[in-house]
Amino acid sequence: MREYATRRGWQIVLQVKEIASGSSQRERREKMLAAARRREIDVVLVWRLDRWGRSVTDLLATLQELEHLGVGFVSLTEALDLTTPAGRAMAGLLAVFAEFEREILRERVRAGLEHARRNGQRLGRPLTAALHADQVRKLHRAGISKAEIARQIQIGRTSVRRILRENLKSRQNPVA
Repeated sequence: MREYATRRGWQIVLQVKEIASGSSQRERREKMLAAARRREIDVVLVWRLDRWGRSVTDLLATLQELEHLGVGFVSLTEALDLTTPAGRAMAGLLAVFAEFEREILRERVRAGLEHARRNGQRLGRPLTAALHADQVRKLHRAGISKAEIARQIQIGRTSVRRILRENLKSRQNPVA
């Protein structure tokens, strides 16, 4: 990479070697992006694309930010050089494929949810406190405080208040 930078006449001002590369917190990459935002670097040179972005979406987001900042990007292994017109065209193709990938994923999620609904599966968070609604009302009628009800049943005080509030609403607006 140093040889390539020298051939291109670039001066190395910041070198980042990412250790623990599977990490979602990539502090050194963020340090490099911060330097790009401060206009301290003109080009980011990486060995491979997967060293820069962990997903196509992540890769494209950071490449677009670098482009917006006027910072070039070169990946040696994939021969992707966004400082050239051909490289920028390739980045455009990557963006198209990333959008395609997002759309396919969105369609699969929607189809999965629809399939679950058709098969009678309940979607959303599991019922927890609502399963104890009768017990909450019974204890409240017995004069036990909301905090004590929550402790006894081992649910949150907010859940106790919500159950009692819903109970109050249903008595005020009876269904005919």
